[in-house]
Amino acid sequence: MKMPKAKQRYCKYCKKHTEHKIAQNKKRTPSPLTRGSKYRSRKRGLARGVGNWGRYSKPAVTKFKRAGAKNTKKTDLRYTCSVCKKMTCQPYGIRAKRVELI
Repeated sequence: MKMPKAKQRYCKYCKKHTEHKIAQNKKRTPSPLTRGSKYRSRKRGLARGVGNWGRYSKPAVTKFKRAGAKNTKKTDLRYTCSVCKKMTCQPYGIRAKRVELI
């Protein structure tokens, strides 16, 4: 997917349309405290009851099978305002194999 390096966009800090520079970030690694991770551990019957479970203290029991990894990642774009130099993140990612800033 080809994208311009700069774009006219609304800046919520300046409260007007300004030129924004687009930068691409690497996606962050998933945290063990995300909603999905907690959901899966709850499904496995871990982290319940009383006492120190020490990161659940036993290996994962596969009660249900998860699908394989997707072959595309969602874009993580950061927009930097050229006037106030403040950065805003993309509200939601678009799936693309490769993002090229032209």
